[in-house]
Amino acid sequence: MSDKSTSKQKKKFELPHIFVLLCAIIIVCAVCTWILPAGEFDRSVNEAGTEMVVPGTYHTVESSPVGPFETVKSIYNGMLNGSGVIFFVFIAYASIGLMISTGAFNGLVAGLLKVLKGKARAIIIPIFIAVLGTASSTIGVFEEAFPFIPIFVGIAIAMGYDAIVGLAIVALGTGLGYSGAVMNPFTVGTAQSIADLPQMSGAGFRIICHLIMIAVASVFTIRYALKIQEHPEKSYVYGDDFSKLTMNPEAIEKHPFGIREKLVLGVLVAGIAVIVWGTKYKGWYFEDLSGVFLIMGIISALIMGWGPSTIARKVAQSFSDIAVACMMIGIARGILVVMQSGHIIDTVVYGLSIPLSNLPGWLSGEAMLIVQTLLNFLIPSGSGQAVTSMPIMAPLADLCGISRQISVLAFQFGDGLSNIVWPTAMAPIICGIAGIKMEKWYKFMVPLFLILLATQGVLIAVSTLVF
Repeated sequence: MSDKSTSKQKKKFELPHIFVLLCAIIIVCAVCTWILPAGEFDRSVNEAGTEMVVPGTYHTVESSPVGPFETVKSIYNGMLNGSGVIFFVFIAYASIGLMISTGAFNGLVAGLLKVLKGKARAIIIPIFIAVLGTASSTIGVFEEAFPFIPIFVGIAIAMGYDAIVGLAIVALGTGLGYSGAVMNPFTVGTAQSIADLPQMSGAGFRIICHLIMIAVASVFTIRYALKIQEHPEKSYVYGDDFSKLTMNPEAIEKHPFGIREKLVLGVLVAGIAVIVWGTKYKGWYFEDLSGVFLIMGIISALIMGWGPSTIARKVAQSFSDIAVACMMIGIARGILVVMQSGHIIDTVVYGLSIPLSNLPGWLSGEAMLIVQTLLNFLIPSGSGQAVTSMPIMAPLADLCGISRQISVLAFQFGDGLSNIVWPTAMAPIICGIAGIKMEKWYKFMVPLFLILLATQGVLIAVSTLVF
């Protein structure tokens, strides 16, 4: 064996930088606009004021391939398209950053460390997945949970786990909350209205589905967490620097947890309550929620006695820390911009729907699950996917001899879970916030994703006996 061959170490596979990956997908989509026929469905506005496609109206339109310069401009246009999410993440992350700087969460972690010892600490995993899942399932919390990623990453590391466990708690909570949504107005609410189904119908079965998926995800995550607790070197992120998020257990136990820190936690609880109320009863969205987060952060800083310049410096540092993740949102939206400009989204949806009409009823529900999961790669917006696909999938369910509830369930499953996996959806953003490389997140998440996808397939099969 030559010296050259022995000196070379086997390189581990690494994904290219996320900017490179997203830009490559944009280029592929632009090329597709030159290959695939341009086409559209007719669209109409329903009684609720929602624009949706009209089934059976797909037709080709004049080709409008996206050229090289337009492809480059799609990044800027993607930034504009995703500006609401981008600025919300900036403001909410900075606001939560102020609250973290107060040390209030260190006191919370200290309490957890004192109460939970050894393997018993793993109980936080299913508890918080369920709590976040409930918020996502009912009022549609998703991006709103992103600012809490650093908190759970710090808690997980302090409890002897790793950053992946902390990210998994938030990601699985929100992703599975959408998949098993009971009354999420953005997804199941929109889908059921399009499918002409009563709101909240089938809620009992969806709750069971949600609990089963939480149980599967929790067992998988707990097994990984306990392995890391005993053998830290087996962590997928072993050796990576998380010093900005790490909470040192010994320092935490000595950290002051007086009236000011407790008041900050009180501000957090009150703020969450206001967010829940505003979202559910007032229809608040990013603009209003950003205001609430900003007020929470400023009040917390004032409780600690910080001056305006100190607050400004901390906010500026948070903006700097989250900038890359926010850029990812805009670049990912560029993919949608290209496909919309080339008029090929409806072509893809129509092409995916054709095989479904020829499948037997017992298999059509499973096929719908796969189609919706794949479709979420192209249309990561839950409500956007609903208004595009459900007008087609609901009538297809009738043709295949299955309940429209099953088509709604397949939509939910496909939309929710894949959001934390597809690079065109939220996977790069949550990884950027947690400081985890995507390929390391995928080492953990891809096996779990396949297990949960198989679980969803079983639940779809059971649903044919229920509905």
